[in-house]
Amino acid sequence: MRLVIAKCSVDYVGRLKAHLPLAVRLLLVKADGSVLVHSDGGSYKPLNWMSPPATLRIVSPDDVELEDGVISQWIVKSTKADEQLIINIYEELHESSHDLGVDPGLIKDGVEADLQRLLAEQIELLGVGFTLIRREYFTAIGPVDILARDSAGATVAIELKRRGDIDGVEQLTRYLELLNRDPLLAPVRGIFAAQQIKPQAKTLANDRGIECKTLDYDAMRGVDDSASRLF
Repeated sequence: MRLVIAKCSVDYVGRLKAHLPLAVRLLLVKADGSVLVHSDGGSYKPLNWMSPPATLRIVSPDDVELEDGVISQWIVKSTKADEQLIINIYEELHESSHDLGVDPGLIKDGVEADLQRLLAEQIELLGVGFTLIRREYFTAIGPVDILARDSAGATVAIELKRRGDIDGVEQLTRYLELLNRDPLLAPVRGIFAAQQIKPQAKTLANDRGIECKTLDYDAMRGVDDSASRLF
């Protein structure tokens, strides 16, 4: 992983245009080809990014004519879609590279891991005609718990929690923003699934067009047979 702290401006050019004015930011270049632009706030969500597969080309004023004060320009192009990040660097404050090796992956809480496995096996609980694409679908900002298709063939991203709160909805929102950049998957809708979902999380999910699904963990495990109960 390459880390660069620099005074820079950033322009995204694709289906829409976005501009980050001049400021000091952290630039991350990962081994998978993704490039992420971070500020010192906003938690772990990048201000902008380019998902892999992508190519990075760095040019200097000796190569091409750049704006006054720009010491180098990063041109990050997606190899799957017609979009790019253009990062103009005015001052570089720090640079380092680190080999992180192979990551063992996220080890989830036992119940969450079981929920994921059981829902993947019983994907029809989400609706008639649902089919599984895969569990732990990798993205540049983390793995989506389950990626599936509904009866119409549309892509659905599912985020699983034991107790669903606002943070989980925010997490799924970030995944959806990223997945909808992929023309092979878009449009992608979201389902927020949990054993319990807080009212505030339901309100936020509904506002963002995300469906909420309450899961009966015991029934999924076959421990609680609802058909044999009187109440």
